[in-house]
Amino acid sequence: MPRITLPHNQKFSLDQTLGCGQVFRWDRTDDGWWYGVVRDRVIKIRQCGKQITFEGAPESFIEQYFSLDVDLPPIINSIDNDPCIHHAVRKCTGLRLIRQPEWECLISYICSTNSNIPMIRRRIATIAEQFGKRITFENKSYFTFPDPSAIACSGELALTSCKLGYRTSYVFKTACEISRTEQWADTIDALPHEHARRELMKLPGVGPKAADCILLFAFQKYDAFPVDVWVRRIIQHNYIKTLNTRSGLTGKEYNLIRRFAKQHFGEYCGYAQEYLYAARRG
Repeated sequence: MPRITLPHNQKFSLDQTLGCGQVFRWDRTDDGWWYGVVRDRVIKIRQCGKQITFEGAPESFIEQYFSLDVDLPPIINSIDNDPCIHHAVRKCTGLRLIRQPEWECLISYICSTNSNIPMIRRRIATIAEQFGKRITFENKSYFTFPDPSAIACSGELALTSCKLGYRTSYVFKTACEISRTEQWADTIDALPHEHARRELMKLPGVGPKAADCILLFAFQKYDAFPVDVWVRRIIQHNYIKTLNTRSGLTGKEYNLIRRFAKQHFGEYCGYAQEYLYAARRG
């Protein structure tokens, strides 16, 4: 099987990267292998020290998907500026932001609203099984994530079996919108951050947090800072004591946290967000 040897000065943790909650279609076996579907590929991958062994994709694909081509130390140095983030960086050493397929990331975070990770994983898996293409790998069936036209052409009723709840109409309407829009991802990618954020939020079911997740994980706009209940608590406890976490998160408060994060952590505040989120347990 092919192998990648990491440079001595570059940190990478496969377990931290795939287990932190940024992606939803990977599973780890007891012997350390991760299996996941990315675009039209089933990938099998494992890390042992500086050695990454993999199957199912060329080396260039693995490097691009896992951001192994990103020089991580300067990013970490730029955000590691207080005891809270310092603890998170040390606890989650080697976590990298994955470059997710834009369309799948968009639907994943529409399905993530008011949900926990196991529920999101089930919804995404069901959509893939219902509308995607079957791939057999090591005598097991996997499913690609469907194109927007596959969902749009099937009709909204066909989505009901995926048990998405109120998100059903959002997923269907967004699929219809994207299937009519040529090169939508290229358009979003080319826009300045705030303009791209506003365009994403025009899509059904995409609120501020989903938009920021999509910008961060699919478009590598590293100054995006998604805020959920966990991140809000972390910010309140460690940075902005005046936040009232007993009430619902308002748009004004969300923007306050975003502005603080950009000012405090800089242009890579999205990396800070993921480290703070991943280190929240323990």
